[in-house]
Amino acid sequence: QVQLVESGGGLVQAGGSLRLSCTASGRTTFTYTNMGWFRQAPGQERAFVAAISWSGGRTSYADSLKGRFIISRDNAKNTVYLQMNNIKPEDTAVYYCASEKIVGGPIHQTTSAYDYWGQGTQVTVSS
Repeated sequence: QVQLVESGGGLVQAGGSLRLSCTASGRTTFTYTNMGWFRQAPGQERAFVAAISWSGGRTSYADSLKGRFIISRDNAKNTVYLQMNNIKPEDTAVYYCASEKIVGGPIHQTTSAYDYWGQGTQVTVSS
């Protein structure tokens, strides 16, 4: 079993920055697993935010977030990060990290490609 725990969420003013962290533990193959961030706003479906390959060499972003959000990882710490810059009110959501089902494969943007999920961390942006 793999546990993913997100942290770093909170209340932030529009235009500010926030860094989310997600740490994996348990029977994890984190070092060889692509990781993703998703978010879910009230009344909306869970949406792709960003993903990173197991090595950190490849990244993928939702088109609307390119240039503002940066995903990175530290395999020595079993942790993936999401740096959020120039935050906007529409970024308000619960943010989830997830690990892909298939070890070492290509990056995916769909929730069905991920099997383990964290409990989520709330990000609230005030205008």
